[in-house]
Amino acid sequence: MSGKSKKITKKVLLYVLLGILALIWIIPIFTLVATSLKHKKDFMSGLSLFQLPAEIAWDNFYNAITKGRLITYMKNDLIVSFLKVPLGIFVGSLAAFSMTRLKIKHSTGVFVFFLIGMMLPMQTALVPINMIYSKLGLLNTYFGLFYVYIGFGLSYCILVMRGFMKGIPGDIDEAAYIDGCNKWQLFYKIIFPIAKPAVATLFITDFLSTWNEYLLASVIINDNGLKTVPVGIMTFVGEHGTDYGYLCAGVLVSVIPVMIVYLVFQRYFVEGMAGAVKS
Repeated sequence: MSGKSKKITKKVLLYVLLGILALIWIIPIFTLVATSLKHKKDFMSGLSLFQLPAEIAWDNFYNAITKGRLITYMKNDLIVSFLKVPLGIFVGSLAAFSMTRLKIKHSTGVFVFFLIGMMLPMQTALVPINMIYSKLGLLNTYFGLFYVYIGFGLSYCILVMRGFMKGIPGDIDEAAYIDGCNKWQLFYKIIFPIAKPAVATLFITDFLSTWNEYLLASVIINDNGLKTVPVGIMTFVGEHGTDYGYLCAGVLVSVIPVMIVYLVFQRYFVEGMAGAVKS
């Protein structure tokens, strides 16, 4: 086999593999969409999982939004996410800036200390958090939820921002100091704007993880009026039966904010991840 034939064969195999991987990702999404368009009776009629119904059940979406109180759950999740994500990125960026630009002592040790937070299972903190929050009156509050989210998300934020900031040349700092910048001005006027790709990457990943977080939200929030989307959607599951069309419609509606955030920041996403892993 000639060299040209080998290249063509490799390319064909690559596209076949990519096609298979694409199908693996697309099939669950198609199944979710098809299920959301079915009436409850369609599940008893022998209709295939991949078949669309003869009559589209648009009322599944209406019921999810109105009867399922999905708008309330999405509003709660948006409040928590837009409080937690920018504040978490800001605090993580300050920590990463101090480790990479201020030449503090034992900066590597401090970084490793923060990384230990990524190794601790969230489940181990549930009982202490519940006990402390009960005494402080922070259960069933937005503040209680986003405060603990910041704590658990800080390690990853520092990991990404530190990796990106280490790739920024030190000559920029010297030039800024010569021009009269102090350390705070160096951070918010020069380093932080340069790190926009990493910030955008964090905004997407952090927003996604905060939006989809279930465990802590189910422990801290019990009030139906304050539940976030993952906890609220669980109310769609009945004790004696579940309308899967209604449930899948709710899931589809709930992903709209995440898709909007991704589309807004997607052009920075790959660049930010690449800069984060350089070190």
